[in-house]
Amino acid sequence: MRRAILSGSTFEEQVGYARAVVDGDWVHVSGTTGFDYSTMTIQEDVVAQAEQCLANIGAALTEADCTFADVLRVTYYLPDAADFEPCWPVLRKAFGEVRPAATMLVCGLSDPRMRIEIEVTARRGAR
Repeated sequence: MRRAILSGSTFEEQVGYARAVVDGDWVHVSGTTGFDYSTMTIQEDVVAQAEQCLANIGAALTEADCTFADVLRVTYYLPDAADFEPCWPVLRKAFGEVRPAATMLVCGLSDPRMRIEIEVTARRGAR
């Protein structure tokens, strides 16, 4: 059974996607940026953006009846590779015990204010 999870981000409406899609026990969370979706604002600091990304992902996982412990795969997207290492402590806090498969890619993001985007795949009951 497929179910879409929406965060209220204006991007979801404008582009036509869901924050996450639940398909059976699988949860696919879209690339998630550091925008606070309740205010559609973003902080400049990459670490603050990473924290907000994880808060946004955590909210989607909770709605899908999951936690970070269920995450099997994570992909990090950053325009500047030098921004990745400062985020490591925040990322380790979320994933350090879980140890999902991970990839970091350097690429452009859709808004120049965005400094990191994080995408995860989880399976309910994977913990």
